[in-house]
Amino acid sequence: MKPAPFEYHRPTTVAEATDLLAEHGDAELLAGNQSLGIVMANRLATPDHLVDLNTVEELAYVEERDDAVAIGAMTRHRTIERSGLLAERLPMLPEAAEQIAGPSVRNRGTLGGSVGEADPAGNYPAALVALDATLEIVSAEEEREVPVSDYFVAYMFTDLAEDELIRAAEIPTDPFPPDRTGMAFLELKPTAQTWPTVSAATAVRVDDPDADEPVVEEARLALANAADVPLRVGEAETEVEGEPLSEGVLEAVAEKATAAADPEDEMHADSEFKIEVAGEYARRSLAKSYDRATNATTDDTTEP
Repeated sequence: MKPAPFEYHRPTTVAEATDLLAEHGDAELLAGNQSLGIVMANRLATPDHLVDLNTVEELAYVEERDDAVAIGAMTRHRTIERSGLLAERLPMLPEAAEQIAGPSVRNRGTLGGSVGEADPAGNYPAALVALDATLEIVSAEEEREVPVSDYFVAYMFTDLAEDELIRAAEIPTDPFPPDRTGMAFLELKPTAQTWPTVSAATAVRVDDPDADEPVVEEARLALANAADVPLRVGEAETEVEGEPLSEGVLEAVAEKATAAADPEDEMHADSEFKIEVAGEYARRSLAKSYDRATNATTDDTTEP
């Protein structure tokens, strides 16, 4: 099957792109074309207008700002995976990027495409929720900033209006001093080219990494594919904060994550299995983040 007829637009600036969205209310945005092309080829989407963002160079960047790092919406997975700045300041993101599909997808797919699609199994949505990111959203008429936790509304539904596009994600770095912070992104998936069964994005900041028992000052935990939107598990974070990370605390984390998870059945994993994996991967990911924050040796095994 081939896509239904459509008019193709190739803007070179954000202003041109937002003007096209304002003019054509039924337009679809094309970012990395890792999902939309397939949907259109099967005529599950039949837009009359397609706005291709691949020549909007001002949307492709990773830059440091005051107490934050900003990533443009058209930044490729491969760029995020290989970014030295992100590896130093927000290593969860390169780790999430390197686990996306295969090289061909990582060379074309983009941060904005993933966040715009809003699949709850996606790597970036969970990572950005864990990191308290803010999305810069623009239209021809206005610019606004939306906390990423408010952006995801329901399964593949977002706060993005038809005439808007995502310009960037801004992630605060103040809570994560590199010398005493550890981050991890762990996922379980059947094969490299499939969506993960469940993923866990975590960050841990300790008071003194050289202490015999470093105390967790702040913890973050978000799960992918464990609910209809990326799932921040605040009760598990509370369990971790204020004391050293122990096996007892990790067991409590697993219980909180299990209780919070509310996934849908899938062909390769029913909801009961996904709930079990959510608890186990929450525990493993937080343990790895703590080990990295304290420069301890950790077991990289991620099989369930």
